[in-house]
Amino acid sequence: MQTTFALRRNEIVSDDPPVDEILERWPALKMESQICAEFHRISNINLKNCFYAELDRHAPRLQRLFRRKAARTGKAAEVLSRIFQMYDLQEQVDVHVRRAAVLRALPAYLHDDDSGFLKQWDVAQSEPDIGDSPVGLLISATSDAMYLCPENVAVMLEGKTVIDFPTFADAFVVLFALIYALHLNYPKDMANTFDFTQKVLMGLEDGNMRPRVLSLKNELLAVE
Repeated sequence: MQTTFALRRNEIVSDDPPVDEILERWPALKMESQICAEFHRISNINLKNCFYAELDRHAPRLQRLFRRKAARTGKAAEVLSRIFQMYDLQEQVDVHVRRAAVLRALPAYLHDDDSGFLKQWDVAQSEPDIGDSPVGLLISATSDAMYLCPENVAVMLEGKTVIDFPTFADAFVVLFALIYALHLNYPKDMANTFDFTQKVLMGLEDGNMRPRVLSLKNELLAVE
């Protein structure tokens, strides 16, 4: 993969081939280790080390901001309130649950619509209907706390699952890396969330930050 990187990158960026074609030619891009390695080749950043270090550093402040918003009125406040009601009911809150709560709340706070990005599948039912999902996550669970404690989270691209993970955060960050590796556009309805991930959590700043993302970044940096 290292040897063929320049050729592969040129073809992906210049020719914009379908995802199926790319993954058929380079099936290693369905493996977590190779997705992380590809992201490092593109950005010179260790994907998981950087993402989790920044997410965990900002998580306490993000939770305070989200809970403050949840106490208000409006659609975003209602979504945030439901997320943290479920979070507070968890008997055991470990790092995976904390990360999932923050990542699940982020779109609501940034006024993104994740209804098309996140798909739920009750494993007791038939096969999930994901044909209309160009980019997203498929959460398999039987409980109401599916985002916090899923049984499985699959990365979806062009209506097909690519790779599975046991936690929400792992699936999210690898999907972010795949978007980079395959030169895809961010989901339109989740643009603020991915912009925040790219420019605040990953430090991949391009000098053009969306207004809501810039506002949240300033809130994180403000002295209380």
